[in-house]
Amino acid sequence: MSHKTQQLCELSFENTEIAFRGKSDGDLNKAYWLFKLLSSNFLTRVGRPITNFALNVGLPIQGMIRSTIFSHFCGGETINGCIPAIDRLADQQVETILDYSVEGEDTEKAFDETCKEILHTVAYATTNPHISFSVFKPTGLGRFELFEKINAKEPLSANEKLEYERIRQRFERICQTCYDKGVKVLVDAEHSWIQDVIDDLAREMMQRFNRETPIVYNTYQLYRHDKLASLQADYYLAETDGFFLGAKLVRGAYMEIERGRARENGYPSPIQPNKEATDRDYNRAIQFCLDHIDRIGFMAGTHNEISSKLLVDEMNRRQLPHDHPHVHFAQLLGMSDNLSFNLATAGYHVAKYMPYGPVKAVMPYLFRRAQENTSVAGQTGRELSLINREKKRRRKTEQ
Repeated sequence: MSHKTQQLCELSFENTEIAFRGKSDGDLNKAYWLFKLLSSNFLTRVGRPITNFALNVGLPIQGMIRSTIFSHFCGGETINGCIPAIDRLADQQVETILDYSVEGEDTEKAFDETCKEILHTVAYATTNPHISFSVFKPTGLGRFELFEKINAKEPLSANEKLEYERIRQRFERICQTCYDKGVKVLVDAEHSWIQDVIDDLAREMMQRFNRETPIVYNTYQLYRHDKLASLQADYYLAETDGFFLGAKLVRGAYMEIERGRARENGYPSPIQPNKEATDRDYNRAIQFCLDHIDRIGFMAGTHNEISSKLLVDEMNRRQLPHDHPHVHFAQLLGMSDNLSFNLATAGYHVAKYMPYGPVKAVMPYLFRRAQENTSVAGQTGRELSLINREKKRRRKTEQ
């Protein structure tokens, strides 16, 4: 039996020793109470207004935030500040995706600064082999309202046309730099009513920069009922036009907002009718990418153990190497460590999304992630169960 086959046989997402070997007993206790807080919905219902008020009036709570939710889910406030967290992941064969997570800015100056910061992450990736991808959120490069107007095919004023051209230039500058430096880049997905214009931009960049290898990866949200078809259509375009498709597969992050907006505005919801339909399309998307692995580079961005196991089993069945250059797994920093570290130990390409930025500026991102986390059925309960199991295992070994 080969070493890699042996590793595959031993891969288990129940192995808490591997999942938490980088955490001290104190780290585990802190994580336990943090997920306990998340499971109560306190952070999402009460924590946001209280925290925003405290930060805005200058109450000294940044230290408390930095040492709790920020230190668990973020790498630091700057790229250099993230280096210890990057090194800790690298010690366990897990790569990092530096995610500049400042949200809610809407000035041209802020968009230029965000573009510049993303280019810094690309430059840093060329010096650190443990950075596998760069990433950006399109609304970090331009106004949400302008994306919305273009998506709706409304006429633009002369100034708006110039403004959109600046967005395109920022988009292109990042993708061109990634191509020049050989750094893969993920284009995050956003709300459905601005997603078409983002898809168009991402497709254009893939056609330009993915001629030799997948560099630009667009994101497909499979909780939308039309996104499996979008993935397939983009693949057939790539095959016809002679470029590689880059695809990040996620379930999706805005379900309640999407359904609420569709209800209020009287149009059919773009969201799948139920979780089973989302799971079905997600798993079909994995199979589709594997069916065309010579032309598709893809990332399974998921905390779902069944989908992760499916991808592992299918790679084994198809006799694909664990470290196939076109297959990547990704989870968020501070979550689903039982997936990330067990997969990495078995030799798969695994990365953690590592948010960073000034504490106050990153808070909207953190609260959004907290809300997503609590809306995923059983996620916080699963995290608590794994932590408890590891604490018991450690007590037993000490006896």
